[in-house]
Amino acid sequence: MRSLLIYLKEYRKETILAPLFKLLEVLFELTVPLVVARLIDAGILAGDSRTVLAMGGLLALFAAAGLTSAITAQYFAARAAVGFAANVRQALFHKIQTLSWSQLDTIGTGTLTTRLTSDVNQAQNGVNMVLRLILRSPFVVVGAMIMAFSVDARAAVIFVLVIPLLSLLVFLIMRRTAPLYKAAQERLDEVLLHTRENLVGARVVRAFNRQDEEREEFAAANEALTHTQRLTGAVSGLLNPSTQVVVNAGIILLILTGAWRVDTGALTKGQIVALLNYMSQILIELVKFANLIITISRALASADRIALVLNMAQDMADGTEEVPDAEAGTAPAVRFDHVSYRYEGAGAEALHDITFSAAAGETIGVIGGTGSGKSTLVRLIPRFHDVSAGRVEVFGKDVRSCRMASLRGIIGVVFQKAELFAGSIRDNLLYGAADRTAAADPARLEQVLSASQSAEFVAGKPDGVNHMLTQGARNLSGGQKQRLTIARALMRGPRILILDDAASALDFATDLKLRTAIRQMSGRMTIFIVSQRVPSVRFADRILVLDKGHIVGNGRHEELLGSCEVYREIYRSQFPEEVTG
Repeated sequence: MRSLLIYLKEYRKETILAPLFKLLEVLFELTVPLVVARLIDAGILAGDSRTVLAMGGLLALFAAAGLTSAITAQYFAARAAVGFAANVRQALFHKIQTLSWSQLDTIGTGTLTTRLTSDVNQAQNGVNMVLRLILRSPFVVVGAMIMAFSVDARAAVIFVLVIPLLSLLVFLIMRRTAPLYKAAQERLDEVLLHTRENLVGARVVRAFNRQDEEREEFAAANEALTHTQRLTGAVSGLLNPSTQVVVNAGIILLILTGAWRVDTGALTKGQIVALLNYMSQILIELVKFANLIITISRALASADRIALVLNMAQDMADGTEEVPDAEAGTAPAVRFDHVSYRYEGAGAEALHDITFSAAAGETIGVIGGTGSGKSTLVRLIPRFHDVSAGRVEVFGKDVRSCRMASLRGIIGVVFQKAELFAGSIRDNLLYGAADRTAAADPARLEQVLSASQSAEFVAGKPDGVNHMLTQGARNLSGGQKQRLTIARALMRGPRILILDDAASALDFATDLKLRTAIRQMSGRMTIFIVSQRVPSVRFADRILVLDKGHIVGNGRHEELLGSCEVYREIYRSQFPEEVTG
């Protein structure tokens, strides 16, 4: 939690004023029992109505002043806590944007969502409660004991016995519940993960009739969370009754002792009422403090989980050099030099000893079976992953030495899964542009829509490019979404375009028109087309054939049919009527 306190720096005034106003409220509360004692002894028992009215007015004044102090303290505490949560959430979101794909895969989307929402909320509640009660409760307990000694030292000895026993109970319960709250948050991660997977993959679940299995997995995760929360609630639930028993025992002992001392004349009735009030104040504050400890325990567990992400070191350091101008030299647009890559925790390499180069303006097809390493290969170009061995160069520069913003600024990437955002088609297209103002030119929009074969269906929308898309563009078909993501990539005017199975939802005719249009507008743009379909790569300048992370073929379509067995097998599986020797 300490590492997160920097996000409270701009709320120093609030963090000081909130506890101070709480202490002011406490001073009024501690004075009330003495006023009540005088009201009884000098007013009611003596029959002095003026004293009764004076003390009653003083109590009303203290109540108003205490209420004002409490409201003011709550205002400052809430302001600081909400601001703290906003700063932490902003820092956490910014940190997530800097993490590599490998780190995001390791942490998981579900747990990152939990940390941005539930964990931040828990930390916010912890800060709010600390500012309100961390000084108030101990001050009331100690102050009530001191005031009790000022009333009667012998009777106040009971306070000395009760307070340490109550403190021991609070400590033991806090020690047991702290790890349970952390475990509960981890179980919540699992439930959210199952929930997200089922919402995102609902169609897949139904297509394979896996509803029963998914229900069982969710039920198991939910039961684990329920069990942990029940155990946590059972342990923390012991707090109130155990403290009530101790304090009520102390009150009984105080009444017995006080009654004897009143009978002997050593104490007045008003003083006994004051002592009982102080004992009740201690009870209330210790219960509040116990609940505060529980809240702090939950907040600390959440804060540790947040800090784990914020303190995570980036596994890919940003470079310092700019990507060279394409016209400045004759270096290949992309060059792989004995590149190997292994995913974290994987037993075998996804890519092994890959060497090839692509000239500026060249179209490279990448084909292979599932798991052959096609997507991994092209994701090394924009440095979504770092090579395990060898080097990847873009226009003669090692991608690890280039600034990521400079490198990715010249690359357009389109994935198989089309990701569009809620908003208009225009907004989604401009999202890919380096200069949104210049890219908003209607002629430019029309050009990229035409090249991506999107112009026809966009023109058919009532509002054209202003047509609003829902979250994930669920009001478009799969093919329409893929074409718009290609149009978005073209808006950047990239020097390198990567189409990672980006036309899988298109029919062969549309796919052909798409590739032809892109090549016509590309100029010296280097294009990588990743696909499992032969027609998509057939007319590429060169085709790379991957098999189990190795390049087993490199050439044109006709050459590979004669020299590469893997390519022939892929071709035969898709065109069995054209058996080629």
